Amino acid sequence: MSFLPAEIIKKKRNGGELTSDEIQEFILGYARGSIPDYQMSALLMAIFFKGMTKEETLGLTKAMLHSGEVVDFSSVKGFKVDKHSTGGVGDKTSLILGPIVAAAGAPVPMISGRGLGHTGGTLDKLEAIPGFNTQKPLDEFIELVRKNNICFIGQTKEICPADKKIYALRDVTATVESLPLICASIMSKKLAEGIDGLVLDVKYGSGAFMKTPALAEELAVNLMNIAKGYGKKVTALLTNMDQPLGRYAGNSLEVDECVAIMKNEKFIGPHGYDLYEDTRELSLRLSAHMLLLAGIGKTEEESYKIALETLTSGKALKKFEELCTIHGGDLRNVPKPKFSLKITAEKSGFIQGFHTESIGVAGILIKAGRAQTTDIIAPTAGIEFHAKVGDEVKSGDTLFTLHGDDMDLLNSAIPMLKSAINISLQKVSKPSLILKVLG
Repeated sequence: MSFLPAEIIKKKRNGGELTSDEIQEFILGYARGSIPDYQMSALLMAIFFKGMTKEETLGLTKAMLHSGEVVDFSSVKGFKVDKHSTGGVGDKTSLILGPIVAAAGAPVPMISGRGLGHTGGTLDKLEAIPGFNTQKPLDEFIELVRKNNICFIGQTKEICPADKKIYALRDVTATVESLPLICASIMSKKLAEGIDGLVLDVKYGSGAFMKTPALAEELAVNLMNIAKGYGKKVTALLTNMDQPLGRYAGNSLEVDECVAIMKNEKFIGPHGYDLYEDTRELSLRLSAHMLLLAGIGKTEEESYKIALETLTSGKALKKFEELCTIHGGDLRNVPKPKFSLKITAEKSGFIQGFHTESIGVAGILIKAGRAQTTDIIAPTAGIEFHAKVGDEVKSGDTLFTLHGDDMDLLNSAIPMLKSAINISLQKVSKPSLILKVLG
């Protein structure tokens, strides 16, 4: 090694700009095992506090991308398109939009991640389906996309191995929210997929890593610049995560929600509206932009109509069932929780807002997510939401229901959830789901 790891750490700690060679050597050294976790952790924390320039971020993305293989989809006809969400609570749209877009004619190769921090992970949701295997080799991944227009896998050892190690380390070293680390992690994996286009769902709010719309837009622009620099078509939607998305947060529960939506079912809550509606609408809007990038529809409105018809006709459900079959998943036997525990309002008023990140942390407490990379998720654990921002509630009304197989764990999350909701006498309007589209 021509660079001393400690010197590179010191340089970044002191606010210096790392060269591409220094970044490459450090990242590849970590991927190969010659640099230990504690030195990588130190560099991550230095980056967290000192940031990175545009050139450093590009260098980090390149180093992660070329730590492994780039998938060759030249044998697959059509415009390959994917979606990436920056993460939230109850964010399950991939399970709906993937089947919609694939059934409408565009190949959807997805290399997905596990839960990170307080946010859920697509792989964890899919693996709540008994037998669903997300660990497929790249040659089979390519073949399944060629035959079925869709396949969901986790990172293989060939795809961005540096990022896979760093991704897990960020989760347990409190360095998740760093803008350059987020950009490099997201884009290295997406570029390695061999896709032609990408739709970004960039979250803002109390349940997002970017707490304000301005920060979310900054992240979106950075991600788009990297994608465009590699010749990819890209669109970004800035979406609201000031409250959980949909009816459930929790892996098998979110699968049930997605299946219900693909069956065109509704769940009318105590306040008279469909608690699946925000999940459905965001899935359709993201699908429309994916289809538009792929040339399926000439306008966003036309692409939305195609997505809606694909969903309501049952084609998306059929494609999701096909997805489960090719991955070995048994959709008929998704596990159900043994216990439920209601949390009620202690006073009357209007819901002003949620501290959505705390709701995600409550999910970790009941084993719906991970506190450490070695934690085993309980697939049936989760939280059900009975009200949204702007709803009027009475004292004693149910706000949340905790679900799971361990009553002691469910009880441990009650204080966190009670503190995560703000109720007052002031009436507030319901927030917009989508703030802005960039493209």
